Amino acid sequence: MIWLGIDPGLAIIGWAILSGNETSLPEIIEYGIIETSKKMTTGERLAEIEIDFVSIINEFQPEGVAIEMPFFNRQIKAAGGVLQALGVINLVCFRDAHLTPIFLHQSSWKAHLGNGRAKKAEIASTLQQLFDLPDLPIDDSVDAIAIAYSACCGLRNMID
Repeated sequence: MIWLGIDPGLAIIGWAILSGNETSLPEIIEYGIIETSKKMTTGERLAEIEIDFVSIINEFQPEGVAIEMPFFNRQIKAAGGVLQALGVINLVCFRDAHLTPIFLHQSSWKAHLGNGRAKKAEIASTLQQLFDLPDLPIDDSVDAIAIAYSACCGLRNMID
């Protein structure tokens, strides 16, 4: 099964494609980030996210999508933009691939890797060891790989 893992945002979105099943170590197919410029309007940024995700969906044709469910406290100004980006991603997944994403709590997919409070560098190190990789960037694509890996292994939070 091919999984698309997504670490959502408005400015930076991490994404990763993994292939595998619940009984064996999946294979990392591709990963990266989508960046939108703060100089663009929110509408322009959302349009760019839509175009990029349509391209990813069409190229890799995932059979499952796992997205980190963001957690916001009252002091986070970026919440509105992230939630709008999530709406666009959800729309593209449904419209272009007929997929309904599963949403995973950050603490659950991190705990699946061994530490529910792990920082990005720790996640990268764990993934490097797990997949025998020489190095990984310390960016949002690392989280997306971990999200896809956790979903591929069967992790579900049943968040709607």
